[in-house]
Amino acid sequence: MRLVLAGASGVVGRRLLPLLTAAGCSVVALTRSRSTADVLRGPGVTPAVVDVTDRDALVDVVREAAPDVVLHQLTDLGDADLAANAQLRRVGTRNLVDAALAAGAKRMVAQSISWAGVAGDGPAREGDPLDVDAAEPRRTSVRGVAALEAAVGEMPEAVVLRYGLFYGPGTWYAPDGSRADAARAGRLVADAAVSSFVHVDDAAAAALAALEWPAGVVNICDDEPAAGSDWVPAFCAAVGAPEPPRDDSPRPGTARGADNTRARTALGWTPRYPSWRGHLGTS
Repeated sequence: MRLVLAGASGVVGRRLLPLLTAAGCSVVALTRSRSTADVLRGPGVTPAVVDVTDRDALVDVVREAAPDVVLHQLTDLGDADLAANAQLRRVGTRNLVDAALAAGAKRMVAQSISWAGVAGDGPAREGDPLDVDAAEPRRTSVRGVAALEAAVGEMPEAVVLRYGLFYGPGTWYAPDGSRADAARAGRLVADAAVSSFVHVDDAAAAALAALEWPAGVVNICDDEPAAGSDWVPAFCAAVGAPEPPRDDSPRPGTARGADNTRARTALGWTPRYPSWRGHLGTS
C-alpha cells in the first residue's frame, strides 16, 4: 500500500511510521524541515520537504507520491498556540484534501480531538454535535476542528480519529512536558472537569488499524474518563509536583470525557493502556 503521511515528525507520526513500514507499506513522509527529512529517511520511507500551507507545492508532492491513502497527523502545538493549531487545521487540511483528491487518493485517515463536543451529561459519543458556538478561546479551537472534519469528509472514504489527550514520551504530560512544568508551578487545579486520555502508542496503533476501518468518526481514548480531582493529584505525584490546589465547583458541561465503545465493539480496537492510572506522568 502506498501512503502519504502528513505530520510524520509529530508525536504520533514518529510512532506511526515504523508501524506502517513493518506492515509493508511504502510511505512518503511529509516534513517542513530538511534536517528532519534526513532523520525520517529509511527502508520504505521517502521523506518529502513541503509546507502544507503551500497548496500548489503540496499538490505536486502528493501527486508524485500517488498514494492509496493519505494519513493526516498535522498539528502546530510546539508553542502551545491553540489559534495557530486551529489555523493549521483549517488551511493545512483544506490543502491536504485538495492534494489527495488531485492525486486520485480514495481514503484519508485524520487526527481530530474528542473534547470539542457540546455540553452533556455523560462521556461524548461520535454523534454528538461539535460546540461551534462556544465562547472564546474554545470557539477558535472547535471551529478549527469542525473545518478539519468537514474538509476530510469530502474524501470518498474518510476516517476521523477523535483522540483523547495524548500522554507518553514527547507529550505535554511527559515528565519534561509543559503540563508537568505547570504542575510543579502549582498551576494545575484538581477540579470536576472530566478528561479522556490516550497513550501516544495507542494513538499510533489506531491510525494503523484505521487504514482498514469503515469510513466514519471514531473516539480513540482509554476506558476511564477521569475528573481532575482524580487524575491531577496522581499526575502531580508522578512528576514530583506538590499537592495541587482544589476547586469544588460543578463540572463544566463540555468537560465530559469521551466514550470509546464504537472503537472497541464495532472495530475491535483495544488500547494497550486501558487506563491512565500508573502511566500518566511517567516516561
